[in-house]
Amino acid sequence: MRDKTILVTGGAGYIGAHTCKALAEAGYAPVVLDDLSSGHRSFVKWGEFVEGSLFDRELLDKTFAKYKPAAVMNFAASTLVGESLEQPLKYYQNNVGGMMTLLAAMQGAGVQNLVFSSTCAVFGVPNVRAMHEDLPKNPINPYGQSKLMIETILRDMAAQNQIRFAVLRYFNAAGADKDGEIGEEHEPETHLIPLAIRAGLRGEELKIMGTDFPTPDGTGVRDYPHVEDLASAHIAALEYVAAGNPSDFFNLGTGTGYSVHEVVDTLGKLGVEIKTVAAPRRAGDPAWLVADPTKAKKILGWKPEYDTLEKTLVTAVAWHRKHG
Repeated sequence: MRDKTILVTGGAGYIGAHTCKALAEAGYAPVVLDDLSSGHRSFVKWGEFVEGSLFDRELLDKTFAKYKPAAVMNFAASTLVGESLEQPLKYYQNNVGGMMTLLAAMQGAGVQNLVFSSTCAVFGVPNVRAMHEDLPKNPINPYGQSKLMIETILRDMAAQNQIRFAVLRYFNAAGADKDGEIGEEHEPETHLIPLAIRAGLRGEELKIMGTDFPTPDGTGVRDYPHVEDLASAHIAALEYVAAGNPSDFFNLGTGTGYSVHEVVDTLGKLGVEIKTVAAPRRAGDPAWLVADPTKAKKILGWKPEYDTLEKTLVTAVAWHRKHG
């Protein structure tokens, strides 16, 4: 890409910050725009920082005019599934409304290239063990529905040559920067791995939400791609889009699923002993959520480095031991 400036909305968050580091290491110049509602100012270590909201069209226009980015990566979103069920309007306003304002600002600035963070939640409850891109889209919560709405908007715009995009659907991002600079830090925390590590380090109990799933050990099975591998996928997607390739959708995961008990047992091997207690399933939780990453590997040339759960958990444990 001739112009190396990339606007990264939501770049102070977990995946966004890791991607900014990857961008800088690849020779790009990330510019982070984030309202810090869930991101961390301390995570903005690579490139310029603009504090503000996607709803502030004037700020967006000024940011595009000042930095003249060649592309946008959008990580900005509300992402808590449970909260989306309780506050659906918030999720449609923040995710769909914010994205529409951003897209309008991109059009106004003549910027067409976009890498968009989506989610496996667009599929709902899958009927296959390895989820490919062409499965039916039946989200079961407003979070997944809001992301699917955005995917539809992007598809319609691309059909009119108004945008060129790569949509990346994450599975369960995990791990931390191997240098210990950034890691997974949410408030409230809802993800299994940080909750498990925190429970182990503090001597607290970890609630296992569902022990009667139709899986080998009765607990839910998930795909845990390392956050640095997700960041590298964004670089590959950016270069794919910038080269003028057709807009497309990609599922990002390891292709291997691990149960809750397997996560707990692996953490125990790493010195984090965890006391567990069984709790009821959460409404709508699928038994299996595992990606088929074949398309991303083939078309984007994506090559994940973290190929075992243990490698990923080593980085997560190191981060939490350092930061408490």
